[in-house]
Amino acid sequence: MVKVEFLGPINKESMNLDISNLSQLSEVLKKDNEVATWLQTCAVAINDTLVSSKDVKLNSGDKISLLPPVCGG
Repeated sequence: MVKVEFLGPINKESMNLDISNLSQLSEVLKKDNEVATWLQTCAVAINDTLVSSKDVKLNSGDKISLLPPVCGG
């Protein structure tokens, strides 16, 4: 089981999922209208380390964070 957290303006409660890679997470989140619109622009971190591949193996207890782009001034 991995924990998925949604940061910033995504405004969704964390969820626990039984998945083994980010491709599976992508398929789950594409079905969620609240999150689907963010998927193309979000960075993804696993255990606070940014990743760029969907093929990263996930282990039980991992924390996945979806980081939407932000604007600052």
